[in-house]
Amino acid sequence: MGRIGGAVRTAVYGAALMLMTMPGISAAAGPGMHDMKNGERIFSGKVGPWTAEARLLDMKAQMEQSGVSAKTAARFAGKRHLMFFLTDPATGKPATGVVGEVVIAGPDKASSSKVTLVPMGEHIGADVKMPAPGKYTFKADIRSAAGKGDATFSCSLK
Repeated sequence: MGRIGGAVRTAVYGAALMLMTMPGISAAAGPGMHDMKNGERIFSGKVGPWTAEARLLDMKAQMEQSGVSAKTAARFAGKRHLMFFLTDPATGKPATGVVGEVVIAGPDKASSSKVTLVPMGEHIGADVKMPAPGKYTFKADIRSAAGKGDATFSCSLK
């Protein structure tokens, strides 16, 4: 696609991520935070010392809801945003300084990957490709100065 095409793709992708953190897109959580109701909950439980919830947001659907053109939204087909919300069970406050990795095994070898989870406001997350319908298994390893933990869970895409 060349340098210009790559720059446009990067700009569109960056704009999409910005849209997902805007108050109008994530209304109930407040400025710059994802609404806990956004996306599908795919895990809830303990990960090391934290109480955790993992959510998966369909980026194409999010783009369509934000009012972008169908052509722009189509560029996000098969892409999801994986979010881990981690809280300290003693205080109920979001965990800080947390990072991690997730290995995703898809229904075929082409849809398997490993991503780095990075801090994004109230959650750690990453964009992931999930192009094919079927069962995806997630193996998360999360760590901070407060401890480390892991979790394995799965979800199915139709």
